[in-house]
Amino acid sequence: MKLQDIKDLNLTGKKVFIRCDFNVPVDEYQNITDDRRIKSALNTIRYCLDNDCAIIIASHFGRPKDGFEDKFSLNPVAKRLHKLLDEDVKLAPNVICNETIAMANELKSGEIMLLENMRFEKGETKNDPQLSQTLADMADFYINDAFGVSHRAHASVEGIAQHFDTEHKAAGFLLAREIKFFYHIIEEPKRPFVSIVGGSKVSGKLEALYNLVPKVDKIIIGGGMAFTFLKALGYEIGNSLVEDDLMPEALKIMEEAKKLGVKFYLLVDVIAAQEFNSESIAKETTIQEIPADWMGLDIGPASSILFEQVLEDANTILWNGPMGVYEMDKFAKGSTKLSHVVAKSLATTVVGGGDTADLVRRTGDEDEMTFISTGGGASLELIEGKVLPGVKALIVE
Repeated sequence: MKLQDIKDLNLTGKKVFIRCDFNVPVDEYQNITDDRRIKSALNTIRYCLDNDCAIIIASHFGRPKDGFEDKFSLNPVAKRLHKLLDEDVKLAPNVICNETIAMANELKSGEIMLLENMRFEKGETKNDPQLSQTLADMADFYINDAFGVSHRAHASVEGIAQHFDTEHKAAGFLLAREIKFFYHIIEEPKRPFVSIVGGSKVSGKLEALYNLVPKVDKIIIGGGMAFTFLKALGYEIGNSLVEDDLMPEALKIMEEAKKLGVKFYLLVDVIAAQEFNSESIAKETTIQEIPADWMGLDIGPASSILFEQVLEDANTILWNGPMGVYEMDKFAKGSTKLSHVVAKSLATTVVGGGDTADLVRRTGDEDEMTFISTGGGASLELIEGKVLPGVKALIVE
């Protein structure tokens, strides 16, 4: 897969529309608590500044329901961009209005304009053709640097790209790096290649598992999704999370792994509790002895030791999904221990965004990982073998 390279475009002095992913966490006072997504887009923005471009930046933020809502304004992002770039950032009053279009028309080389939250426009998530056209009319070039939303066929991601030919659109540095890294990891990994798949539900990872089994040497299954596999094998799992309708699929995946010689590892013990809350009494138990009215909320110490041994000879590790309810300290030990093990590994270690990226930041292991994706849903679809809508529009035939 070859994407149009931003360095191949003749951007000098032109007006550029950059789609970024600034969907950052904020506290109750609208202060940004983690600006890594903003920082990850700076290389592309600075490259355009160095080429004397007039820059229009677009992003979404949260899930506003009825047009403009002050709590979903990109004002905090504009302030943080100004601080990081040491450049003035003009915040448009809305996405599409007469004043915004006038600001875009009058934007000069070296100036930066940030559109308001793209999701204030209902046509954004509907990939509205008229909205796509209006956005495209603002600029001479289109750059997609929003990996985290490139699995969405939205107006500012996929629709807008249709209005630019290959000489006037490209992937930004972040998007290109994400795509290159995942393609290399999945198609040309250094072996042994071990995939760790966790999270709450099998349904969210089913296609990824089917795509991974023929490519990896070992698979570790943890998190709530493991109980569907365990129940399919005949274990009594108490009140643990299970998707009964997917037990046949779980068996099929395990059978496929066995047929291909892929070693398949499930947890052997859990930290169980009677209730899903941080105050509930918790205890260690083997999977054979989970009480009928208890639920597994984290992997146990024996599983941690097992998974560490499985990873000892790995040369490539792809991790998507925590081992338990890591947001609660009582059920975070399994995920934390695994994070430390992966961080210490000499393998190429890739963390698939979303909750897993959040987890390794909490554990302080972020800097020890080879690569951390900025997009949970997008990285999962790449693992599933899909071509992302926002990326497909940038492929050079």
